[in-house]
Amino acid sequence: MAWYHTFFEGVPQRAWKLGQSEEQTEFEAEFLWDVLELETGNAVLDVFSGYGRHAIQLAGKGAELWCVDISREYCEELTVTSREENLGIQVLCADFLEAVLPPKKMDAAYCMGNSLSFFDRENMKVFFTRIADSLSAGGRLVLHTSMLAESILPAFQDNAWMEVGDGEERIYYLVQNEYDVLEGVIHARITYVEKGETSVYPIEQHLYTLSELRKIALGAGFTVQEVFSAIDGEPYRLGDEEAFILLKKD
Repeated sequence: MAWYHTFFEGVPQRAWKLGQSEEQTEFEAEFLWDVLELETGNAVLDVFSGYGRHAIQLAGKGAELWCVDISREYCEELTVTSREENLGIQVLCADFLEAVLPPKKMDAAYCMGNSLSFFDRENMKVFFTRIADSLSAGGRLVLHTSMLAESILPAFQDNAWMEVGDGEERIYYLVQNEYDVLEGVIHARITYVEKGETSVYPIEQHLYTLSELRKIALGAGFTVQEVFSAIDGEPYRLGDEEAFILLKKD
């Protein structure tokens, strides 16, 4: 069983949610609407949707959202929000590599939230192929990651302390990294400290160069249109912290 099957429960979920701002979510949703060239009524696949921070925004603008996430807690939260706000979001709770995907072709898809590093080389091919199979010809895809080799390796950190939230909700966490140069994998150990309680989670993050991801995407029937370093449209360069990759299905 992959590490991410059991990671997204409890404190990691709370820490992730505390690290997101409503303002940034709104900016990212506008970015997705624009670069995916969405229109009212378009069917959109949200891969690793979490609690639906982007899906809720896009559904509110008139898109038809189909969301896939492995976290039962997040899926339940999104289902409740969709019902309460009458958004009609379809929530599929499963590992994306195994999920029964929508019975109709999607007009666009996206994977935000830095999830590309979950997969080894073989599963990354499956990941791209499953998205391609879900999209109509000409459908657009946005992938977000802060784990490209070009982003991580120039300033690799063995240890890093971080904190999210304020007051009683504040969570501290220590990330300890060990890079396997032969496999291209970071074996990490995350120690969370919340209200004096400590919990430890091991994770694995697979690093890819942009060129390597491009080749895998090509094999699945995608072409890379642009790569941004931020949602303001700046082009991605060596050492930039984030990458937003825009692809199109042939």
